[in-house]
Amino acid sequence: MSPDSPARPGPDRDFTGYGRQGAPARWPSGARVAICLIVNYESGAERSYWAGDARNEPPQEFGYPPPPIRDLGNESIFEYGSRTGVWRLQRILDRYRLPVTFHGCARAFELVPEVGAYIAEAGHEVCAHGWRWEEVSRLPREVEREHIALAVASIQQTCGQRPVGWYSKCPPSLSTRELLVEEGGFLYDSDSFADDVPYFTHVGDKRHLVIPYTFVTNDSLFHPGQAYSSPADFLDSCRRTFDMLWDEGEHRPQMMSVGLHPRLAGQPGRAHALQTFLEHCLERGEVWFARKADIAHWWYEHAAEFERAGEAA
Repeated sequence: MSPDSPARPGPDRDFTGYGRQGAPARWPSGARVAICLIVNYESGAERSYWAGDARNEPPQEFGYPPPPIRDLGNESIFEYGSRTGVWRLQRILDRYRLPVTFHGCARAFELVPEVGAYIAEAGHEVCAHGWRWEEVSRLPREVEREHIALAVASIQQTCGQRPVGWYSKCPPSLSTRELLVEEGGFLYDSDSFADDVPYFTHVGDKRHLVIPYTFVTNDSLFHPGQAYSSPADFLDSCRRTFDMLWDEGEHRPQMMSVGLHPRLAGQPGRAHALQTFLEHCLERGEVWFARKADIAHWWYEHAAEFERAGEAA
């Protein structure tokens, strides 16, 4: 192949998906949209000189470069998430009796056992978000395998459940999905942004479910230099996304993920925007608030029906 020739695509990418007709799915009780609320719980599991790392996590609410020493201000932002933010989100979720999925780092739960106890008490789900909040793409394969096992064992102890889902700190490694399937206890991973609904992929000779995530309806865009500058931006993005998916859901039910971080969305003004959005969805109706594990079980149980419907369409 000459340097000017176009690259030949590899076999491991799917650019077609469900195609023009979309996924022939349906949700329980005829819901138009399945909404998955996701709380990313990472406090104390992030990179920091305090934790013995050679660098800090980038500043969360500030625009300065990470300093080559302990960043006490940034550390306190993460502490806000576990001291205050997570409990403000808890009060909102409990008020409306909504189930959520925690993208949880094992180390974070170990540092604040009360959060794991709340998750068990409320019946929420933990989707493993790593042993620490670490870039698994930088880990050797054997170390990554070890950290997956550590995360599973730790979360099972602190939260009273073994995680059946996985979401890496972006990006996953080329080995991540293979290691999850090899481990044998995971129903799905969320290491993809490729669709609005779940889809199956193959890992070796095994079928594996992917429940996509998104950074669009996600409070991470409050970070300095990102898209959101006020709670109204977050509310508008979430509400417009929901309304579009709700309209489309009359014929092709859709899924919507809303990504929350206690240190970000747990701030009072932003939490108020979240509350307003949830009330909008509840007033509209025909919505299924579901944990990712619920969506995974539903998809596995009804996949054959979806496939037959797709063939007939």
